[in-house]
Amino acid sequence: MLGFGAQRDMVHRFYFETRVSQNLRPTAGTKTPSFTIFRMSKARAKKIKLILFDVDGVLTDGTIWLFPTPQGVEQTSKTSQIAAAAGHAGYGISSSTMIEAKGFHAHDGTAISLAHLAGLKTGLITKRISETVALRARDLKITHVFQGQADKTQALREIMGIEKLKDEEVAFLGDDVIDLPVMRLCGLAMAVANARDEVKEESHFITKHRGGEGAARDAVEFILKAQNKLEEAINLYIASRPAVQNAVPTK
Repeated sequence: MLGFGAQRDMVHRFYFETRVSQNLRPTAGTKTPSFTIFRMSKARAKKIKLILFDVDGVLTDGTIWLFPTPQGVEQTSKTSQIAAAAGHAGYGISSSTMIEAKGFHAHDGTAISLAHLAGLKTGLITKRISETVALRARDLKITHVFQGQADKTQALREIMGIEKLKDEEVAFLGDDVIDLPVMRLCGLAMAVANARDEVKEESHFITKHRGGEGAARDAVEFILKAQNKLEEAINLYIASRPAVQNAVPTK
């Protein structure tokens, strides 16, 4: 088995090759490599059965909006109950006077649907605790939702146990250093376009779009293309949309 240093060197080459695949300018002084390493990333993608995502900075642009509760409206927060159930050192807003809001991109929502139609499982692992995230996850029918996870590797192992999956069958899309431990345990480590440099350097694939702006769609499509499932998933997605009915004038 390769030591961590050797693994890191290989990951650095993955990162460089991925940048070349996206027509990004190589770092000054480096040689243009072959596409062998990029094909290795695609080979990893072919094995994926579960795609996991961070939330803030990945499914959102990282902005957290805090609004005062409208006067006369009682806000009942479940954040504290979620935190207690999680049993981890996560954090979130638990207030009867403030509302936390996040923005999610529609393209990423479609990506989750495409993944499900292609037979892949999905999940969220995030340190923060937010009712907004729980609502979005229910809306998209995301299989596994783990909030309040200071140590994301614990959630990963639990999910893998539930699904009976191996490391090489799991992909994770992250953006910040807190995601590195879980990314190192996954067969396919992915970073959003505006991830921290340390995260990009240990990624097998880097999305074209920034977090909250379609990055999850890039990640899902990369995997489905590698598995030759994207076209079929798109056709199923279109077929599953309800037909637009012509309005019938009332008498």
